[in-house]
Amino acid sequence: MSLAFWICAAITVVSAAVSFGYASSGLAAADTTARTPSMYAFARSIALLAVAVAALVVGSVPFLVAIAGAMVIVQAADAVIGGITRDRVTTVGPALTAVAGLATLIWLAIG
Repeated sequence: MSLAFWICAAITVVSAAVSFGYASSGLAAADTTARTPSMYAFARSIALLAVAVAALVVGSVPFLVAIAGAMVIVQAADAVIGGITRDRVTTVGPALTAVAGLATLIWLAIG
């Protein structure tokens, strides 16, 4: 597997792990009203993390492209949410992760 594959996979796993961390924190801190939506976010985040890690094991470029593309969308959406809430950390971090993920995804696709 190429260097592009490994870097794209690493960014994808880190991206999914950070997303999972936020979902876990949100679930732990959720009050009764927010508990159900937090559980849904947690479920989706753990699934994305599992698939991102599986991409490392499977070693398939198309498989990685699919999950990396999904994580670019997730991180871009998270950056928009951060912008709406006017939180610089949750805007800039996901935006940079989305850009890095997209750049390595393009590198993987053309390389």
